[in-house]
Amino acid sequence: MGGKQRIYKQRIRSTQTLKKVFRAMELIAASRIGKARDKATMGAPYEKALTQAVAAVALHGDLKHPLTSERTDTNRVAVLTVTSDRGMAGAYSSTILRETERLMNRLSDEGKEPVLFTSGRRGAAHFRFRNREIYKTWEGESDAPTEDTIMDIAKSLLELFLEKDPSKAVGEVYLVFTRFKNMVSQVPEVRQMLPLTVVDTPQADASRDGGLLVEEESAALPVYEFEPSEAAVLDALLPLYVENRIRNAMLQSAASELASRQQAMHTATENAEDLITNYTRLANSARQAEITQEISEIVSGADALANG
Repeated sequence: MGGKQRIYKQRIRSTQTLKKVFRAMELIAASRIGKARDKATMGAPYEKALTQAVAAVALHGDLKHPLTSERTDTNRVAVLTVTSDRGMAGAYSSTILRETERLMNRLSDEGKEPVLFTSGRRGAAHFRFRNREIYKTWEGESDAPTEDTIMDIAKSLLELFLEKDPSKAVGEVYLVFTRFKNMVSQVPEVRQMLPLTVVDTPQADASRDGGLLVEEESAALPVYEFEPSEAAVLDALLPLYVENRIRNAMLQSAASELASRQQAMHTATENAEDLITNYTRLANSARQAEITQEISEIVSGADALANG
């Protein structure tokens, strides 16, 4: 019985150590989620103004631009998946990876060749283990992406889409990330970023329908004059629009990762407390059984001596 007590006490100590780790990670995620959530939402006015500006050019001018033109000279398709650098975030990364696998299988069935980009170590490790070729990866900033990383991702995808050589270029760009809705709800999303399409309906939502340039106000836009020209305005606005979409997706994913980690660590802490309670109960039961056995042995020994 003494051996059982030692086992249970050892398990209690190890579980208490894990509980402290889980609790610390929960507090760290909770302290950072506010800033990440603000970053994910504070760009909404800029995003709306940029969308309206591009929509004005698209709806009142002759929209012909490489970023809005469908490429038929290549069947290569870029897929960027945004995962976390670390675990302990529940099903955050695994959900995105399942959506990415589903998208790549669908593209392959359509006769297209997926070109994989990854953001986050979890995604890179997942595809390397399965011997999937990764064109380019970004790691180390999944929960706090810097502006340099965001610009590098946007530049890499834009250059590949605008590449003249069909053997190196891609005809479409897809983005798989997690949209932050609130602290308990984060939704995986697949968005087609390029080529951009224009929809003149107030019901359309550019944040949900991938790559849409939409008129967000129901009222008709005024007639604009573009200086120096419509083409020059589009050349300036469309890359900014794509960069902003990627920035928004990265910041949404960062907030989602921290929210998922906080929730997962809170659950893990509660589970550790339950385990400690159960192990304590078992240790007490083993101790009671040991005391009962010792008393029985003493009484049996005394009876034997008395009979002798």
